[in-house]
Amino acid sequence: MSDIQQEVEVKESALVKFLRATEVDTRMLGMIAALMIIWVGFHIYGQIFNGYGAFLTSRNLWNLSVQTSSIAVMATGMVLVIVTRHIDLSVGSLLGVTAMLMGVIQAWVLPKYLGLGHPMIWIITVVFGIVFGAMIGACHGFLIAYLGIPAFIVTLGGLLFWRGSAWWVARGETIAPVDQTFALIGGGPYGTVGATGSWILGILVCAAIVLALYSGRKQRIKFGFPLRPMWAEYLIAGIGSAVTLGAVLVVNSYPWPKGIVRRYAEANNIEVPAEGLFISHGFAIPVLVALAVGVGMTFLATRTRFGRYVFAIGGNPEAAELAGINTKKMTMMIFALMGALTGISAVIASARLNSATNALGALDELYVIAAAVIGGTSFAGGIGTIYGAILGALVMQSLQSGMVLVGFDAAIQQMVVGGVLVTAVWIDTLYRRKSV
Repeated sequence: MSDIQQEVEVKESALVKFLRATEVDTRMLGMIAALMIIWVGFHIYGQIFNGYGAFLTSRNLWNLSVQTSSIAVMATGMVLVIVTRHIDLSVGSLLGVTAMLMGVIQAWVLPKYLGLGHPMIWIITVVFGIVFGAMIGACHGFLIAYLGIPAFIVTLGGLLFWRGSAWWVARGETIAPVDQTFALIGGGPYGTVGATGSWILGILVCAAIVLALYSGRKQRIKFGFPLRPMWAEYLIAGIGSAVTLGAVLVVNSYPWPKGIVRRYAEANNIEVPAEGLFISHGFAIPVLVALAVGVGMTFLATRTRFGRYVFAIGGNPEAAELAGINTKKMTMMIFALMGALTGISAVIASARLNSATNALGALDELYVIAAAVIGGTSFAGGIGTIYGAILGALVMQSLQSGMVLVGFDAAIQQMVVGGVLVTAVWIDTLYRRKSV
C-alpha cells in the first residue's frame, strides 16, 4: 500500500471518529455546506457581474430570515405528513383562503362590533386562522383515513377548491390594511424585539444549549448509554453558542430606515444627533414564531407518544396497526396539525404584506415539500427531522432570494426549484440504498 493511500485512510478514519464522537448528522452537515456555498456564490456573483455583493449583508440576511418563516412553519408539519407516507398539496391554497378570511374578519366584521383598533381584534383573528386551518386539515385527514381516498387526490382537490375559495371570499379584492397590532406579527421595524431583547434571547438560547447538553449527559449516565467525549460536548456547546451570538450580531447590525427613525424620534421627542440615530431591528417576530414552532414540533416528534406513533406508522403501517395504534385517528390528527400550522403561516404571510390577497401562498406547497425533502424527510416514510426541514426551507428561500438579487427571471427561478426538488429526492434514494 502506498503512502498516499495510507494517509487518505488515516484522514478518513479521523473524520469518521470525529463524526462518531460528536454524533453529528452528516446530512445536516451537507445541508449547511450547501447553504454556505449558495450564500457565498450569490455574493461573489453579485460582486463580479453587478459590482456589489448584496447577499451577505445584514439587510439581506435579516429579510431572508423573515421570508423563510412562513415556509419553515409549514415545513415542520409537512415532515410528519411525509413521514407517514402521505402528501399535502393543498397548503398553499389553504394559506390563501385562511388569509382572506382573516382579512375579512379584522377589516370588515370585527370593527363593526368591537370598534376600529380594538385590542381583541388581532387575538380573535389569529385564533380563528389557526382553528380554521386545523378544521380544514382534519377534514382532509378524515377523507384520507376513514373514506380511503388517497392523500394525493384529496389534497390536489383541496389545492383547486381552496384557491377558488380564496378568490370567492372577496371576489378577488385585496383587503388592506390589516389591524395594526396584527401587522406586527409580520415583522418590519416595529415588529421586532430590538437590540436589547435580541441579546437577552441570544443569552437565554446559549444557556439552553448548555443546559440541554448537561441534561442529556446526565440521562445517558442514568440509563447506561455511551457518553460523548467531553471535548465533543464543549465543541458542540461552543459552536451552538457562537452561531447564536453571531445571529444576534447580524440582526442588530441592521438599522431602521432613516425616515422611520425620524418619525419615531419626532413622536417620542427624541433629539436626533448630526451623525444620525442608529436603532437596530433585532430579531423579527415571525422569525421567533418560526423558531418557537420548530422547538415545539421537535419536542412533539421526539419526546411524546404522538411522535413515536407517527414514526412507527411511517416505518411500517401494518405493524403499527397490529401493535394497537389507531392509524386512522393518527392520520386525521396529523393533517389537522398540518392545517393549524398553515393557519400560523397565513398569519405571518398576511401580516408581513399588511394585506390579504387571493394569490397569497401560490406555489408555497412546492417550496414546503421541497424544504422537507431537502431536509432529509424520505418519501419512503419513517425518516425525517424538524430541524432538517427548517434548514431546507432556508436553503430554498436562499436560492429564491439570491436569484432575485442577481436578476434571474421568474421562469428560471421555477426551473431551479423544480430541479432542486428532483435532485433532493434522487439524493435521498441514493442515501437509503447505501444505508440498507
